Amino acid sequence: MSHLLSSHALSLLRGDRCLVRDLDFALDGGEILLVEGPNGSGKTTLLRAIAGLMEPEQGELRWHGKPIHENYQSYRADIAWLAHLIGFKYDLNLLENLAFESGLRATDRSRTESVLQRLGLQKLVTLPLRSLSAGQQRRVALARMLLATAPLWILDEPLTNLDAAGQSLVTELIAGHLAGGGACVIASHQPIATSATVRQVLLK
Repeated sequence: MSHLLSSHALSLLRGDRCLVRDLDFALDGGEILLVEGPNGSGKTTLLRAIAGLMEPEQGELRWHGKPIHENYQSYRADIAWLAHLIGFKYDLNLLENLAFESGLRATDRSRTESVLQRLGLQKLVTLPLRSLSAGQQRRVALARMLLATAPLWILDEPLTNLDAAGQSLVTELIAGHLAGGGACVIASHQPIATSATVRQVLLK
């Protein structure tokens, strides 16, 4: 039986420095792959490789047992990515950005109102993104992730720019995604409270 996501002898370079060497891991639904390490150790680089945004120097990543490079388009449709840069258009408002996103990938727009309410964004829908605080923009990025019909969440420092209530909410969202059979790849300096199975990758 193949795993949901796995790597085999994965090696990644940045310049002439090897950040990841011969990495093997296997991740199934309901589990977290937690990527840890100091700044500059290659956490974001590894997440970019897992997202199919860069080619490894050696080895390969597999999705449902098949190399991701054999069908990048299908694989990326199964990913929701939460990066440091939220990737929205700052002159558009929240709803306009989410509508634009729905034109790029499969989303469940019928849940928009309930998702915005859960994230505390319902009163901000007419404001341009540039007028929102960093924490509010982060919540908009979470809304995009929740509306995407993606089994794999890739989260780069998901607790950044969030207050205690926001961090608690992210933890709840992750728990709900895992309970539904989804999986998460998370790079974080802060601990993620969870009862789920956690696979750890420590970069130096």
